Amino acid sequence: MVGPIKNNIPASELLLAYTHNNEGAVSRMTAIYNYKEMQVNITITSRFKQTALFSVGTLAMSVASASHAVNFEVGDTTASVYGYAKLDIIYDVNDDLGNSIGHNNISLDGQDTQEGNFDMHAYQSRIGFSTSTPVDGSELKTQIEGDFYGGGGGEFRLRHAFGSWNGLLAGQYWTNFYGFVSGTPTIDFTGIPGVANQARQPQLRYTTGNFSASIEDPDTLGGSENTVNATQEGDDVAKSSLPDVTARYTDTSGPFKYSASAVLRQVEYDAEEFPGAAVDDDSSFAWGAALEGALEVSETLTLRAGVTHGDGIGGYLNASPQTSPAYIDAASGDLETIESTGGTVGASLKVGPGAINASYSAATADLDDADTTSFADDANDTFETVHLNYIWSPAERISYGIETSWASREVRDGRDGDGVRIQGMAMYSF
Repeated sequence: MVGPIKNNIPASELLLAYTHNNEGAVSRMTAIYNYKEMQVNITITSRFKQTALFSVGTLAMSVASASHAVNFEVGDTTASVYGYAKLDIIYDVNDDLGNSIGHNNISLDGQDTQEGNFDMHAYQSRIGFSTSTPVDGSELKTQIEGDFYGGGGGEFRLRHAFGSWNGLLAGQYWTNFYGFVSGTPTIDFTGIPGVANQARQPQLRYTTGNFSASIEDPDTLGGSENTVNATQEGDDVAKSSLPDVTARYTDTSGPFKYSASAVLRQVEYDAEEFPGAAVDDDSSFAWGAALEGALEVSETLTLRAGVTHGDGIGGYLNASPQTSPAYIDAASGDLETIESTGGTVGASLKVGPGAINASYSAATADLDDADTTSFADDANDTFETVHLNYIWSPAERISYGIETSWASREVRDGRDGDGVRIQGMAMYSF
């Protein structure tokens, strides 16, 4: 990994970070190594550290974390195999919200529901392989990682696949738009709405000091423009001719850590190859900005907040009610971007061997001026979520947690609904 991308720990000492990830769940155990200390050819290393996660990019609770993995050396290359097995135990008081909280699954008031749904799964379990090789005065690092959340759960999928050398990262990695500062830890894999999406996509990124810039795939997180209804064709005529461009600056001042990021995009469609289409082509400029902050009030209390806003950012807003960045106005044929806003506030309080984490988050899409051809009255307008959990580590390599969540959705015509989830977890890392 490239240290400055996520925190201020030198890249030579950071292999993995215990992060509240991209999907917002408690995602992985730390594995922090100093490669200079590795002197044997094949080593199984297990070192115990008390890690204050405020300084490890996620600003999460301070817990005991295990440093361990299977490591071996081939020539100058140090390689590590790492991962964990995680069981999620879920009870939904109202609707079945899915393997992770899906706001679309919440019934609106007045609709019939199946109350009381129990489930267990291990889809978040993952395995990864990383290498570090000194090359011309810099570390050449590679990482390949996957989990079993493909297809919504049950299929192996690629999470990370990248290499980095001398500040240049190429491959699939966390989007540079998210700074890993405002995310309060959750057990649920969806995580908190309203922040920049904690997910991964193909990119080329350069990092120098605390600043990083990238070009990224425009269709993975950014979403596809809503075009089918307006074209009166069965095909999606959205297209991309330019990459998304992001920039981010993350720094620390005393007990306060902050991050500011931006994304610039072009959204477009071209229906000229379809003779029956009611529209031709159009494009529009889109943008987004995010601010995150975390304050270590004391050794036991950390406060966090973040706000994300943009016009045409689509899925760059985590758990956005509308992942499409734009739609075609059926009357004029113009491509209209969708304005989105989100925010979160949260806190972590160390108690015993773990921490109590609480957060409120919301994400909204402005559909007031959208025509009904593209968005019906039941189109999602606002998502809200409250998380309260206790996550603790009773021993090295082991984490347990219990969480209750409240989630709601509101649609364009003002109707709404909500649901409650109770979730436990057991996670064993290697």
